[in-house]
Amino acid sequence: MGIVIETFIWEPSSSVFIFIFFSSFLLLSLFPFYLSKHAPTTKSSAFSDHPFSSSSPRFQLYFLLLYSLASVLEGLWLVYGEFELVYYGISKEDMVTFMLIGFGAALFVGSLLGLVSDLIGRKKTCLVFFILHLIVGIWKMVAPSPSFWVANLCLSLATSIFSFSFETWAVVEHDKVDSKPGHRQDILNETFWLMTFFESASLIGSQVIGNWMVGGNLEKGIGSPSIAATLLAILGIACMSRHYDGTTKIMTFKDYRMSFSVYILGDIRIWLLACAQACLHFSIAVFWILWAPTLVADGREAFLGLIYPCFLGARMLGSTVFPWLINASLRTEDCLTCAFVVQAFLLSIIAYDYEEIGVLVTQFSLYHACIGLILPLLARLRTMYVPNELRGGMISLSLAPANAAILFILMQRGYYRTIENSTMIAFAAVGLFMAAGCMYVLKRCGKQPYQNWHKL
Repeated sequence: MGIVIETFIWEPSSSVFIFIFFSSFLLLSLFPFYLSKHAPTTKSSAFSDHPFSSSSPRFQLYFLLLYSLASVLEGLWLVYGEFELVYYGISKEDMVTFMLIGFGAALFVGSLLGLVSDLIGRKKTCLVFFILHLIVGIWKMVAPSPSFWVANLCLSLATSIFSFSFETWAVVEHDKVDSKPGHRQDILNETFWLMTFFESASLIGSQVIGNWMVGGNLEKGIGSPSIAATLLAILGIACMSRHYDGTTKIMTFKDYRMSFSVYILGDIRIWLLACAQACLHFSIAVFWILWAPTLVADGREAFLGLIYPCFLGARMLGSTVFPWLINASLRTEDCLTCAFVVQAFLLSIIAYDYEEIGVLVTQFSLYHACIGLILPLLARLRTMYVPNELRGGMISLSLAPANAAILFILMQRGYYRTIENSTMIAFAAVGLFMAAGCMYVLKRCGKQPYQNWHKL
């Protein structure tokens, strides 16, 4: 007599997606009513009647479309990359090696790309982002058995560029088209949270595109995402080559080096902000490495393809809270401190307590909701403290310690087996507590330089 063992595969309820959608919709639809009663004099451009220059909203729409296109490219390889490695029979040890190559490139080359971007122009660097994706797409279509380390190297550099180039380009461009400081800050605040919102939505869209193009026939569909990435990269290059090609005043290397030493390296407030950025980047990287192994530990099964959109939907929901907070009487540093502490406690619980899949998904979703709020808040602080001409270099260099830390723990975990997954998550939690401490000290450093530091 045979024994039938029933297996249970966990998947999120459809009510979760409905809740995220309607919560985001309510926050966005109710915000204009809140703004009209509580903040009649300081409005974001989408909800006010301020006579902005017509170029500003037009560039914002153009920029968000390009940024969404770039986010789809990033998400396409994020979703498709591991599946492709498994399809070609790459072992776990080789996967770890590819990850080390990627983070090594981000550390030793990507950390300098922000400085290069400030010197040669932000738009040119964004163009390089699409060119790198085009190279990877063509490489994977032409090569029957592609060299993954080459593709991983290019994609890591593209991700490094993505982390700073589009934001710096948007800030500089808004400076040119809108000369009124109050109006400029309003539309930048709106752009920052819309970037997070559109990025999360685009990452979900990239998953849909990848699943649709691969389909059920792996032999025929395995190369389809490469075709999609190539076409999207060509579209991005074409759009960037046709519009908004005005030149920006660029400093010489000597002037840039002197200014960077004085305004970035010589200011403790910038060091505190950079430390918080690095800690957040480290925790996000640890999450994307370990979220799937954590959920399916001890032989548990789950539909990871349905859980992934939950996290991104939570990030979208978190970003919609941002416009409410900046129009309330709250300091940006206070909001960041609270968000970092919440994230740190969530990861601490995950690191030291065994949880069911449903509880873990809830905690991970709350973690991502905090990310959706933190990202635009950090961008707002960078606008307050970092001169536009040095913004790209500051962001890329601040990520270098995080990439170095990721390299270290990957080697310890992947090769030497000296630490466990829970230890990596605990390190991420400690980093977030450090980020909260940096924001607390930053608040006590003095008055926020809203205008004095906007330009050099």
